[in-house]
Amino acid sequence: MGDIRFDGKVAVVTGAGGGLGREYALDFAKRGAKVVVNDLGGARDGSGQSRSAADTVVDEIKKMGGSAVACYDSVSTVDGGENIVKAAVDAFGRVDILVNNAGILRDKTFIKMTVEEWDSVMSVHLRGAFCVTRPALAVMREQNFGRIIVTTSVSGVFGNFGQSNYGAAKMGLVGFMNVLKLEAAKYNIHINAVAPNAVSRMTQDVLPPEIAKKMLAKFNVPMVVYLCSEECAENGSIFVMGAGWFGKAAVVCGSGIALGDAKRDIPAEEVRDNFSKIANLDGAKPLSNSAEVFQFMAPLLS
Repeated sequence: MGDIRFDGKVAVVTGAGGGLGREYALDFAKRGAKVVVNDLGGARDGSGQSRSAADTVVDEIKKMGGSAVACYDSVSTVDGGENIVKAAVDAFGRVDILVNNAGILRDKTFIKMTVEEWDSVMSVHLRGAFCVTRPALAVMREQNFGRIIVTTSVSGVFGNFGQSNYGAAKMGLVGFMNVLKLEAAKYNIHINAVAPNAVSRMTQDVLPPEIAKKMLAKFNVPMVVYLCSEECAENGSIFVMGAGWFGKAAVVCGSGIALGDAKRDIPAEEVRDNFSKIANLDGAKPLSNSAEVFQFMAPLLS
């Protein structure tokens, strides 16, 4: 098989002024894509604004012979999201790839967390994906092609102390993906989630030094690039990665047990007495949509 190429394709990468986003943008450009480099240029907590981060990456792409434009709008507003997509259409005429990568951190234990700290993280991660994806999806539908990436996190999928705001937003993106994969599939638009692990501006003081030196951002690029390729048929999946390791994660459902006859009352004591069977995940499997849950209830519904 030949190299993965994006000649004639247009990629929009949010939060592309540094870290993971920069690595994604550079690799797409090396493979022939025209790139919109979006970055507000703020600090890790979302404060401040600067054009230099996005401009620097655009300059890097142009110096290596690629084509790119910068966009400085915030992903967290409807106008910002529309402007980001408009920048791609105005400059290059289409949008084929969207990588929702922009993010901030406002870590604090839940009992100490302020409403502003909660809302600001939700605004960038979860609302941000909505604000940018909606106009991008409209363009992709007209083209009958698109590849969308949302960035989840092991903090959301599995949990991490002091990140209830971040974890909630990141798991919210999994729900967002699970619905959008169904709505967009008939237009040849695939959406997948990645949970990257790397040293970046957001994590530079979190990981131990001996681990940090091996958790390079570039090791997350291959999965994102492949998922965005035309040849990739994957849709609605979560991939965890870091330091050159890649794995698929999934929300699964066990077969459980049918209690009662769908007529009589079921006391809590009956749940207690059957809890080991209810909670057993042996043979658990992922479901492709919510309707598949009813297969487990079939004995009661027939």
